[in-house]
Amino acid sequence: MEIPRPVVPASVDADSSLSRRQVLTVAGGALAGVALGQAGAFAAESQDADAIVVGHGLAGLVATAELAAAGRKVLLLDQEPEASLGGQAYWSFGGLFFVDSDEQRLMGVKDSHDLAWQDWIGAAGFDRGVDDPAGQDYWAYKWAQAYVDFAAGEKRSWLSGLGVQWFPVVGWAERGGGLATGHGNSVPRFHVTWGTGPAVVEPFEKKVRAAVSAGKVTFKFRHRVDELVTTAGVVTGVRGAVLEPSGAARGTASSRTVVGDFELRAPVVVVTSGGIGANHDLVRQNWPARLGAAPKFMVTGVPAHVDGRMLAITEQAGGRIVNPDRMWHYTEGLRNYAPIWPNHGIRILPGPSSMWFDATGRRFDSPDIPGYDTLHTLGSITASGHDYSWFVTTQKILAKEFALSGSEQNPDLTNKDVLQLLSRIWQTPEPIEKFKEKGADFVVATTLDDLVAGMNKLTGDNLIGLADLRRQIEARDREIDNPYTKDVQVMGIRNALGYIGDSLSRTASLHKILDSSAGPLIAVRLNILTRKTLGGLQTDLSGRVLDRSGSPVPGLYAAGEVAGFGGGGVHGYRSLEGTFLGGCLYSGRQAGRAAAAATAT
Repeated sequence: MEIPRPVVPASVDADSSLSRRQVLTVAGGALAGVALGQAGAFAAESQDADAIVVGHGLAGLVATAELAAAGRKVLLLDQEPEASLGGQAYWSFGGLFFVDSDEQRLMGVKDSHDLAWQDWIGAAGFDRGVDDPAGQDYWAYKWAQAYVDFAAGEKRSWLSGLGVQWFPVVGWAERGGGLATGHGNSVPRFHVTWGTGPAVVEPFEKKVRAAVSAGKVTFKFRHRVDELVTTAGVVTGVRGAVLEPSGAARGTASSRTVVGDFELRAPVVVVTSGGIGANHDLVRQNWPARLGAAPKFMVTGVPAHVDGRMLAITEQAGGRIVNPDRMWHYTEGLRNYAPIWPNHGIRILPGPSSMWFDATGRRFDSPDIPGYDTLHTLGSITASGHDYSWFVTTQKILAKEFALSGSEQNPDLTNKDVLQLLSRIWQTPEPIEKFKEKGADFVVATTLDDLVAGMNKLTGDNLIGLADLRRQIEARDREIDNPYTKDVQVMGIRNALGYIGDSLSRTASLHKILDSSAGPLIAVRLNILTRKTLGGLQTDLSGRVLDRSGSPVPGLYAAGEVAGFGGGGVHGYRSLEGTFLGGCLYSGRQAGRAAAAATAT
């Protein structure tokens, strides 16, 4: 069955009361409804709900909330117990990408839609058929345009209207390190949610729970989907295994013991099952040659249930997976001394001042500077022939510049504790001090001789030469004697100190690494931390999953990380940060609204 593509009237433009995006959404939903009607898959009385949503993370909650708000009856399925409602988003730092926000203006940041789009395109590097409807980047590019419009438009007011608030100091992530048109944020755009990840999840969880009370939504915890059911080419439901009840705490591994099976039917299914970050086999299988050999050892930045199963299951139902080799893994991973999930890793969100060395003690060149270019640095680490690297820093830098990703590592922000937050001014945050004291990746010493001895003892390979490391550190230290320099990292530190947000909370005053008054010296072994897949199921702007011919698979939608946060890869090759939660929010909303339109009676 050939499904006609939506036709957008030529008169619809950015200034009209009905946006192009709205027309696409409504048209897409209507056409999906036509397809379902033509297929005649099954009678209404055989349906268990108007829609099934697979995955109760952030994108799933948003999609479910939109469906319920439109009056649809929804089944929300997940293989995990209720304790894990909200998924990976709950564990996040809560960073969101806004453009020309109130917080930016308060910090003196001048941002614009055009500047944000310049940065997005420079970072994404779309090169796989942007102008070809069959291209892997065709819909990804359109999603990128729509998302930057959203981030520069209604995103902040929409969330603010739901009660979400943000810490006033805007962070500057992924600063790039090249030309204006290259990768990176030209200005700070990383807005930390007051309450971190749980506060992003909260308004949508409340909406869904209210819909449960109203009889519009039914939770189906411990329901593992193993197959998407198709009837005459239309996705008409799901079937799978019921897992035994589990009292596993949030984030911890739950039982996979099967106690039954199920089959559920609905005219639309929305897949929001997340990525592959906990499945190292899939990560290595899709690892791109451009990033070198996949590391032999990696720590895991997501709970074990982030396993990527639904990608293959949805592909079997006709969905097209694009850009599977595009990934976002961090280079500053720590082994968690108090793990919640298997092989649990925590990321350092660094300021710009720590010196960065490979496993052999060779200082990285630009743009491999803390906070500048994640994927370029990842490639430099793998090119070294080792799967780890080192920060060499001081207590003064650690106290001011180190932050740890994750809601549980930021109790002041997560618990909205103003006094505890203010204590960062005069003391090192307790979670960071605990990692310094208990973490397996930290070496602390009063002299460089002892520091190098501790680094070699930690790894057991004696790759660090004292004389060579001292030469490089002393050379860097000489570059701060003047207010000008040829050292790109020192330039970057001075640039950061010119931004009030960094000078207040994220950048230590410029000092020599070997200045004993700034000590003790600290070395941190940095592991590769798995996190995001940037590719996934290709979707149009309505969230409809497309097949290999570019036609929508009738009855099938996807949102969140499983869809590359929109279109099968809205980020292209690189993220500007703060865009993963936002991608779940936006794609979940798009898919939910379109699925609601498709099931209108």
